[in-house]
Amino acid sequence: MEHLKINKKAFTMVLAVFSILTLSSFLIQQPWKAPATADSKKSAVASDASTIAAGKELYIKHCQSCHGKKGKGDGPSSKDLDIPAGDFTKASTQSQSDGALNWKITEGRKPMPSFKKKLNETQVWQVIAFMRTLK
Repeated sequence: MEHLKINKKAFTMVLAVFSILTLSSFLIQQPWKAPATADSKKSAVASDASTIAAGKELYIKHCQSCHGKKGKGDGPSSKDLDIPAGDFTKASTQSQSDGALNWKITEGRKPMPSFKKKLNETQVWQVIAFMRTLK
């Protein structure tokens, strides 16, 4: 009988460790890749001073609290996130196509909300034009 108690304890411990490892793998976010079809989408706005200025206003209103004033992912709300806010100054962000960034802003992914209902298509392109200045 003692042998069964030890086996039950060992089984329970192994099951608990397995459960924790399985759960943690679901909680760790995978790299965020836009679908290939998004890459070919081109900006519908010219990247000029007025577009960038409009994008900056939208960025300040909708993005700066998490992504920070200079786009480094260090905004005041970033400390409350489960994963780091994206750093727009990194080559890994700047090297993404405009279409991929458009898709990510529009669709969102926790903890970042979807902006599908908050920004129209032109506004999303304006934000991207501003993001391109954050190097």
